Amino acid sequence: MKEKVLEIESLTKAFGEHVVLNGLDLSICKGEVVVIIGPSGCGKSTLLRCINGLEPINGGIIRLDGEVISNQKKNMHLVRQKIGMVFQSYDLFPNMTIIDNILLAPLKVQKREKKEALKEAEELLSRVGLSEKIKAYPRELSGGQKQRVAIVRALIMHPEIMLFDEVTAALDPQMVREVLNVILELARHGMTMAIVTHEMAFAKSVADRVIFLDEGKIKEENTPNEFFEHPKTKRAQEFLNTFSYEEVHKES
Repeated sequence: MKEKVLEIESLTKAFGEHVVLNGLDLSICKGEVVVIIGPSGCGKSTLLRCINGLEPINGGIIRLDGEVISNQKKNMHLVRQKIGMVFQSYDLFPNMTIIDNILLAPLKVQKREKKEALKEAEELLSRVGLSEKIKAYPRELSGGQKQRVAIVRALIMHPEIMLFDEVTAALDPQMVREVLNVILELARHGMTMAIVTHEMAFAKSVADRVIFLDEGKIKEENTPNEFFEHPKTKRAQEFLNTFSYEEVHKES
């Protein structure tokens, strides 16, 4: 049986009277890629923010590696080192070079040796095709390049799981593929990931499991082939009919 990295039980989150997540149950195993899709406002981004402790929950339990992490205040900074998160916006410090952006957390938060962290940063930048940008500033990079730097910044912290929240939403179409390729590469290397996306072809190619979220609940979950070819619920069928997508492949 595969080791569970993340376990969510009866998760409830409300903003005032509006219930966004309603008794949600979800587990993600080590090395698994779970893609979360659904209509706007269904709670996808809120789910990721609850996992990372950016939103307090109203009920339920979230466990990481078997330990309860939900609504922790005292040790949440330690928990977040185990949960990498990449947002729509890159959130890079504009007055710092790319390498300084990447090294800030491992040096200041994890107190790692600069020589060792620098070596890893250089290897990660090479892995995402940005070796030549190491001394550049964010303003000198394209949107796709900035997003790849944001991914490297998360990876260098050695997270147990990576959360991606619509990381291509703010990008021009030609920049989308370069970011998705990096995530596909992470999947090939066994990174545990939860990905919120509207890129249906990408979801089909990268996911081990697809979660369809609607009205704060998981309405359907299945393998990507089964979900996209034979959705079981009428709501999922209606959702997929709004998209037109082409195949992309992990091998490409």
